[in-house]
Amino acid sequence: MSTLARFARAEWRPLVSTVRDALVARRWRAVPMTLAAVCLTALLQYVQNRSWGYQFVQNVGAVRADDPLWLALLRTPLSLFVPALDLPVWGALAQILLVFGIAEICLGRRRALLIAYVATLAGTLYARVGIELGPGSPVGLPASDARVVDTGPSAAVVGLALYVCWRHRAYCTAALVAALMVVEVIVKNNLAGKEHIAAIAAVLALRALSALRHPGGGKRSGSVCPDGFGSGEKPPIQS
Repeated sequence: MSTLARFARAEWRPLVSTVRDALVARRWRAVPMTLAAVCLTALLQYVQNRSWGYQFVQNVGAVRADDPLWLALLRTPLSLFVPALDLPVWGALAQILLVFGIAEICLGRRRALLIAYVATLAGTLYARVGIELGPGSPVGLPASDARVVDTGPSAAVVGLALYVCWRHRAYCTAALVAALMVVEVIVKNNLAGKEHIAAIAAVLALRALSALRHPGGGKRSGSVCPDGFGSGEKPPIQS
């Protein structure tokens, strides 16, 4: 076996085994939340591209940094499933299907959804802080970003990918995800890229909280039993 194959086996075997066993045992019934999220995203994409539906989607799911905070918080849950108008919708659907599906299997529905919203909310709140700091700060944003519509699943996808990799000890993959987000900010220094960094910071904070609450409670390879700050629900399947 080559060095690369051995690395891939060590890095991804627990994760792949968990996902494969769940899909073999339950097929699409293993990921009902993910399928619902894909359908909701596709529906919102259809509605917002109609003359009669664009303003409705903006009213219920478009978040901007210059919106009142209460309104932004009210719209944030649905904003996760509103695709960005300037990006192809198939990209958002593929991200949700793949990353949300893996997270739902490995973490359970409630925990996966919680992490997705924490990552999204971290990006939303960071935008306000960044604009207050201004472009003179390394983590600041220009005032023009206050009017940028902040929607889509990308921050949630980054957060879930990082958390799942960490839980299944795919540390190199987790480091690669984080490194790619840093490169994104360096190459294209925009609101979305910096929100991805905020999502990573939020997920790292959750992992630190989990470690403090459960010292020595690391995950065994091949087990899908969630640990840390959780809802207490049983995992869908064990391998």
